[in-house]
Amino acid sequence: MQAAKAFYAAVFGWRFEDLPTPDGRSYSKAYLGDDLITVIAPQNPQQESSGTAAQWNIYFAVADAGAVVEETPHAGGTVEFGPEEVEDTGVMVFLAPPGGGTTGVWQPGTHTGTARYNESGALAWAELLTPEPQAAVAFFQQLFGHEVTEYPQDDGGTYTTLMVDGAEVAGIAPLPLEDEEDDEAADAGADADAGAGAGADTEDQALKAGWQVYFGVGSIAEAVAAAVAAGAVVLVEPERDGDEDAGRVATLSDPQGGIFSLLEV
Repeated sequence: MQAAKAFYAAVFGWRFEDLPTPDGRSYSKAYLGDDLITVIAPQNPQQESSGTAAQWNIYFAVADAGAVVEETPHAGGTVEFGPEEVEDTGVMVFLAPPGGGTTGVWQPGTHTGTARYNESGALAWAELLTPEPQAAVAFFQQLFGHEVTEYPQDDGGTYTTLMVDGAEVAGIAPLPLEDEEDDEAADAGADADAGAGAGADTEDQALKAGWQVYFGVGSIAEAVAAAVAAGAVVLVEPERDGDEDAGRVATLSDPQGGIFSLLEV
């Protein structure tokens, strides 16, 4: 916990307030000024004993976590944990859509989520990489009622965004096929001397199924430099994100193995 707090404070300037957990440990709320941004929590004993790398979780807000649990099998997904009341802060569930990708569900109590979005130092985007994108899209539509927008890609695939009240809130993208991963890894290996952490092994880490979180930054060059100085490894060097109007992106691994991306906003 202390190492994670020190790292993300160095990268995003977060300050922290520690609170106890029921098992006698503590978790930390991260703030920018007086605004809650996210929470950093300790792993459970099973994760600790197995040496599981740190990870960021994405939570979808719901009015009734119990109803979501009941509907999940009918939508083609699986319930991995919960529902569990977290004192007065809310009710937590973890489920997985078809194709995998652990997804948090949160019925808010006193904790309603991040107070900022798409700003420097705050969550800016969330994206699910999955081998079954069409089934995953149908799952989220059935479970949460999302409308969607589809964007055809140059490789013939489709990038889908989930929408709430006309606003895009998350993306779903097909996991690259194995031969595509091999080609990209080979290209990365050929350019391994061009930047810190580039290469087949690190590129591969950024292409696994699951949710990818993007944090906004004012300058991606400065943010990457700060992260590397604090112990991060660059998995994908800063690059333009498809749309010419979109900000530059980079993907990194924090010192405990947690993968996250930076998006210039």
